[in-house]
Amino acid sequence: MSKQADRIIIFDTTLRDGEQCPGATLNIDEKLVIAKQLARLGVDIIEAGFAFASPGDFEAVKKIAEKVGTENGPVICSLARAIKADIEAAAEALKPAVHGRIHTFISTSDIHLEYQLRKSRAEVLAIAQDMVAYAKSFMDDVEFSPMDAARTDPEYLYQVLEGAIAAGATTVNIPDTVGYTTPSEFGAMIKGIIENVPNIDKAIISVHGHNDLGLAVANFLEAVKNGARQLECTINGIGERAGNAALEELVMALHVRRQYFNPFLGRAENSEAPLTNIDTKQIYKTSRLVSNLTGMLVQPNKAIVGANAFAHESGIHQDGVLKNKLTYEIMDAQIIGLTDNQIVLGKHSGRNAFRTRLKELGFELSETELNKAFVKFKDVADKKKEISDWDLEAIVNDEIQQTPELFRVELVQVSCGSNTQPTATVTLRTPDGEELTDAAIGTGPVDAVYKAINRVVNVPNELIEFSVQSVTGGIDALGEVTIRLRHESRVFSGHAANTDIIVASAQAYVNALNRLYSALHKEVKEKVTA
Repeated sequence: MSKQADRIIIFDTTLRDGEQCPGATLNIDEKLVIAKQLARLGVDIIEAGFAFASPGDFEAVKKIAEKVGTENGPVICSLARAIKADIEAAAEALKPAVHGRIHTFISTSDIHLEYQLRKSRAEVLAIAQDMVAYAKSFMDDVEFSPMDAARTDPEYLYQVLEGAIAAGATTVNIPDTVGYTTPSEFGAMIKGIIENVPNIDKAIISVHGHNDLGLAVANFLEAVKNGARQLECTINGIGERAGNAALEELVMALHVRRQYFNPFLGRAENSEAPLTNIDTKQIYKTSRLVSNLTGMLVQPNKAIVGANAFAHESGIHQDGVLKNKLTYEIMDAQIIGLTDNQIVLGKHSGRNAFRTRLKELGFELSETELNKAFVKFKDVADKKKEISDWDLEAIVNDEIQQTPELFRVELVQVSCGSNTQPTATVTLRTPDGEELTDAAIGTGPVDAVYKAINRVVNVPNELIEFSVQSVTGGIDALGEVTIRLRHESRVFSGHAANTDIIVASAQAYVNALNRLYSALHKEVKEKVTA
């Protein structure tokens, strides 16, 4: 049996594998915001990025290592190919972290060896051992992954894992890279590793899997039953292709069914001790934050965090829930942080009360950030009598966690109705400080606003997704708008919240255009420098 068998370690890769989802690219400040929330959530390890991939990734890993990798914080990890330059970059970026981990990998399946690496099994075995040892020369905590392990010949896989552990790997990760296996197969694979790798007791067995067949969470739970003790997952299950195993689903499955899983971890069946270190009351908040910043919307019927996860429309279900929640609910919404909207502040509340409540909600803002958020709070409070915790979270997300302003919305004015042509006038402040105004007509007020904005910004793009969600109930609720637009083959997202959804739509669109505009200018600058 692998070591540390009494609980499940949660390894979050939202900032690395999750960001590989098309359109989910985050800037450094946004990654830091998410990393801080992941620390509040209680994840054990944050895979902060792939340090060698780009200067931006290196800086993100380094900043997260510095700001979040504190004495009592999570382990901060960087991915690295089994190449010296990758490992060196990871080690350098992780230096500020009190607890750092290098996660190095190389493919081991015959199909990858033949067509991708063009190397023999013996060559890959030697590389794996050498590079784990090289990573070990920088830090004690080293994780090794044989990529495409699910399609690797078992006997060869055992040999590679034994060599990696002998070279110093403290965690060995078993990836289902293409989301191909079924639960029984994946469980049998973990069992086979425990039975056939002689030194497996010196390492923790981890699992990483994609959701191409919708089986990632089921595969992981079967792996837990067979000895896996670290789960590599993402918030909302985001990631390339069909995504990764969803953290919230894994954690809540282990929480709700802990009496079932307890014996597999050597615990008494009726033990109430948590199986993970996750603060479940932070789950919903973390889900919303990641959704807002990545622009990846959560489908309404998504397990645990979807809008309908705790909704009951069927008359029979409603009747049962009203009489006793346990009739149709296996968990209380409050467990994941979905509580009734407690009204905490109003238009007469001062800066100190505002600051105090934000601290209670887990937000640590600089003085500049607090000032920006407080101005927005006062603006919203003038339009809404009562400000809920959800409103406060939306205000902070909108004002603090956005991209640096290049273009800024100064004025939005629309004219529309049942028998009129929707018309919009928009004034934007340009990166040079100039105010430009233009107008356009459209099929609706938002379409007209976007056309007017495009005339000012003049950067070709295609709007591919537009969504409006209410933060709270009531006619005066804040509306959150999330949009995604495409320029050539790249996707950029934008998010904004306002009591006026037309204004929020304009701000969200400009936020996305700022990301696009910034990316284009960065590319031009890099070409000139080169």
